[in-house]
Amino acid sequence: METKKYLDLIEEELKKMPDFVKEYNFGTNHSLATSYQYLTEIRRFFDWLRQEGISDAEDNRHITTDTLANLQRNDIMLYINYLGHVKNQQGNLNSPTTINRSINALRSLFKFLTITADNNNGEPYFERNVMLKIDSLNNTKTLNYRAHILESHMYTGDLKYQFLDFIDKNFEKQCNKHALPSFKINKERDMAIIALILGTGIRVSECAGIDLADINLKKATLDVTRKGGQRDSVPIAKWTIKYLNSYREIRKKRYFADKKQNAFFLTRWHGQTKRITTNAIEKMVNKYSAAFGHPVTPHKLRHTLASELYGVTKDQVLVAQQLGQKGTSATDLYTHVDQKKQRDALNEIANIKNQEEKKLD
Repeated sequence: METKKYLDLIEEELKKMPDFVKEYNFGTNHSLATSYQYLTEIRRFFDWLRQEGISDAEDNRHITTDTLANLQRNDIMLYINYLGHVKNQQGNLNSPTTINRSINALRSLFKFLTITADNNNGEPYFERNVMLKIDSLNNTKTLNYRAHILESHMYTGDLKYQFLDFIDKNFEKQCNKHALPSFKINKERDMAIIALILGTGIRVSECAGIDLADINLKKATLDVTRKGGQRDSVPIAKWTIKYLNSYREIRKKRYFADKKQNAFFLTRWHGQTKRITTNAIEKMVNKYSAAFGHPVTPHKLRHTLASELYGVTKDQVLVAQQLGQKGTSATDLYTHVDQKKQRDALNEIANIKNQEEKKLD
């Protein structure tokens, strides 16, 4: 269902795009979610080009590559300035992260048009790539500040066990009576999903995509399809195995699963058994965590594993491998979540000063 949703959304976006954008979408290897996000950013950029009179096209389908080839750095900077002064659907100004996503989408498009595309006798559409002159926005918050905010939205230490225990023993007491039958059916599955994300650090989309053949509970390993379609294998924390076993024991009977059902995590909807969707997992985690009094997203559960793993190993490469990241730049933040080293150093400075003062006395 999740795949079909994105395919439909992408198709709708492409209907309003020029042919070179359709070629770009076909010729790049992004996940469906990223493809859709990038297409929406490209649409927004094309709308702005026409709004500002930089393109005289009657609609986005008629925007030409000549317009893009002749853009100056100042044009792109004006667009970035525009993004920084418009509000999103929640009524807030676009964050640096949101603006950087738009920059990344345009970088991807221009790279295709200037390098990858075989438009005419094996040549790209044009050679001059204005996006090479554009830097991403710096996040105005320091790593320490971001780490502090991040830490307040994680389930590190005993909190993750308390959360699962709350779902197991206490959620039913505050559950709406109309939702109670559904909770009783799905409790083992929901706890297994939460435990697996906390015990592996996989993305919510990767969790939804797990098949029966991907998970080996005896060896505590999980084969997973990463962003971009790459296959990976990661170890599973041993403490999560009991939750996965509990779900597997009821999976077939509770969800009427036959041999054709390859998906590991299932849902039952209007008499049909299907793979659970990313959106359903996100809603489920939000429901339980809000009731627990400590709202989180599946992505914050992933952060929890990354932070705790770094705290034990102090190895950014290992953390990146567990998370399925190609580099360590995205793991920099986790090195700042535990500020114990900083506090210890500050205390050590104070101790040295006190000792020197005593010697003088």
